[in-house]
Amino acid sequence: MPDSTSGLPALAISAKGLTKTYAASKKMPAKQALKGVDLAVPRGSIFGLLGPNGAGKSTFINILAGLVNKTSGAVSVWGIDADRNPREARAALGVVPQEINMDPFFTPRETLELMAGFYGVPGPERRTDEILDALGLGDKKHAYVRQLSGGMKRRLMVAKAMVHSPPILILDEPTAGVDVELRRSLWEYVRKLNGQGVTIVLTTHYLEEAQEMCDEIAIINHGQVIACEPTHKLLRRLNHKTLVVRTEQGLNTVPEALADLSPTIRKDGQLAITYRIGEQSIEGLLTRLRDAKVGISDLATEEPDLEDVFVSLTSA
Repeated sequence: MPDSTSGLPALAISAKGLTKTYAASKKMPAKQALKGVDLAVPRGSIFGLLGPNGAGKSTFINILAGLVNKTSGAVSVWGIDADRNPREARAALGVVPQEINMDPFFTPRETLELMAGFYGVPGPERRTDEILDALGLGDKKHAYVRQLSGGMKRRLMVAKAMVHSPPILILDEPTAGVDVELRRSLWEYVRKLNGQGVTIVLTTHYLEEAQEMCDEIAIINHGQVIACEPTHKLLRRLNHKTLVVRTEQGLNTVPEALADLSPTIRKDGQLAITYRIGEQSIEGLLTRLRDAKVGISDLATEEPDLEDVFVSLTSA
């Protein structure tokens, strides 16, 4: 439904009961890639779509982009029914795929101009140079694509997706093979776009990126959504913390008096005790350490991160 205050849809993307079954072939049996996926991506958010390889992420994205036909279910993009108005729905998306796919004998400027023509963007409305400058490619706009580094080609893929100013940008593993500096500049640009109202859908295997960037995260496994929550709520799913203690005497083995807590000694010699919140307290653990004659020179607590949650959910 449209937002009554802005006239814009409340949801950038909505999928209900989405299924996809790939037919059997001589080499492969039939495979159900999506099994009744329900997803709602809020307008203006940075939304993470995570899952192991083969979980169904790419199939979902390809259905949105019109590259794969769904088996059943309903999809709307920017409030547009993808079955009734497929071209209009696809025009609301800018998709940056994993694979780098560009003509090596075109320049970045020619590449963007050609893509703008495909989308029917009139000449006076094109933002070719602006987009290239924003992505740090302005000084390379007349070089051949084949002369660009891998990171520059990755940024040019983002530029291609933005030529028609779509309200939704889908980034499928955008920083794969990109060095730290280029990754940082790409995320700065993504945040800038999001600040201008562009909804971002991100898939990545760099879970620390998703944790830092995303407002909300959905995790898909075996074609089903197994979690979809604001990032801060998802991180609270694991009801534990880890107490990390640097000891005065330096431990090589776990004190017998602490064996029931299942502590570990890390490579740097620190003692780590993972405990369930509500079942143990820091005060109680410190008392146990003192009783075990463990001298403490420093201590810290560690919260579960997104990788812990991801592994817990996808390995179940």
